[in-house]
Amino acid sequence: MSDDPKDDVNQDSMADDWAAAMEQQTSEDEAGQSEADAVEFDEFDMAGSVDNHMGSPELEVILDIPVSISMEVGRTSITIRNLLQLNQGSVIELDRLAGEPLDVLVNGTLIAHGEVVVVNEKFGIRMTDVISQSERIKKLR
Repeated sequence: MSDDPKDDVNQDSMADDWAAAMEQQTSEDEAGQSEADAVEFDEFDMAGSVDNHMGSPELEVILDIPVSISMEVGRTSITIRNLLQLNQGSVIELDRLAGEPLDVLVNGTLIAHGEVVVVNEKFGIRMTDVISQSERIKKLR
């Protein structure tokens, strides 16, 4: 993060735009105009609660570590011969159907599914299904 006050103002402005967009989407959802499923989160006990440890030095150490978040539309495998033949206008068939949710990956690990949203001409993703911690651990084994 930068210490430049202009960056803070820009980040605050962007956060306000996203908050307004999410508020608008919430009102549309309540009006029945959205087909997205409600997201359900696991309950945490006080020992496992993030809020309980926010001030603890153990958690403070890792809160500023950057992670890479990516959204995956789909995948495919092709031969190098076909890869070298690709040019502008080429179409690559992916393993997903149109309208299927995107995968949300953190450092290459699937954590959720979501759908694309646009706010102020920028893409974002709305989480529609968060993978439980137990399911993520099972996939690691």
